[in-house]
Amino acid sequence: MVSSINFVVLGKQDIASGFGKKGTVTDLSLYDRKESDVIKTWVIPSGFPDKIQPLFQAINLAEYVIFHVDKLDKFTGEQIIALDSLKKEKGILSHTFDVDESKLDAMIKGTVVEKYIKVDQDKIKEEMNKLEPISNDGPSEMVIDHCFDVKGVGTVILGKVTNGKVKQYDNLKLYPAGIDILIKSIQMHDDPVEESICPARVGLAVKGVKPDEVGRGDVISEEGVVDVKSEIELDFEKNPFYKSEIAENQGCLVSIGLQINAAKFSSISPLKLTFEKPIVCKKDQIVVILKPESTTIRILGSGKIK
Repeated sequence: MVSSINFVVLGKQDIASGFGKKGTVTDLSLYDRKESDVIKTWVIPSGFPDKIQPLFQAINLAEYVIFHVDKLDKFTGEQIIALDSLKKEKGILSHTFDVDESKLDAMIKGTVVEKYIKVDQDKIKEEMNKLEPISNDGPSEMVIDHCFDVKGVGTVILGKVTNGKVKQYDNLKLYPAGIDILIKSIQMHDDPVEESICPARVGLAVKGVKPDEVGRGDVISEEGVVDVKSEIELDFEKNPFYKSEIAENQGCLVSIGLQINAAKFSSISPLKLTFEKPIVCKKDQIVVILKPESTTIRILGSGKIK
């Protein structure tokens, strides 16, 4: 059985070209390579730092972080806060020769990044090869990052199996829409397979849905695994670097998994968010609130769904 490992590459993003072959490129870029029975994928938030949204989507697609710091600026600060907000504790940290290590140490102090394995840049690959696949059992669940129409095939969905396994001819549901879909075929690394186990990156040919009915962050799962909501309450912690006040009815963007949705603060204490469109979520899932228009830090705060 083929297993999978997914990395996010932050900081100096172009190092990913030395790890694998370039695949899908949008505001997220993917590289992959198959080594014996392990498929490794590196995802890069190529739309960042222009936009904050791809940063969270790329991190949410990965089990491991490769953070190669090439400058100490506010965008490096945003990446550190993003990793800390999402509790991404497993990673490799390195930096270019011109980065002041003591200043970097001060920036990561007290965050998850402080726990990363520190290596020289020429040892990143060696350290990366020691990392093992992380899987889990449970009901079938997959998060979608791309979807398109392929002539002669129909709707093709790309994404990551986040729980359990996905099998050919499974009848599952697409959320938040609640549409019934049939998985016609599965590919991993361009090879057809009959099933894919978490955390595999897969391409699915599906029946029952058109590409324009599918969005990034939508989830395919068994019934009853995820919730569809228009309002959520958070166990919220404001980012100490975000200085502006928040108020009821103020608008924001909200990152949940790969979803980025517009919302308003319907209550501040306790903190509740009301969404323009229904979202798919789970209890205890980490939610990050963003203010993309902010000229300083664009991460307002985060918390788990109550």
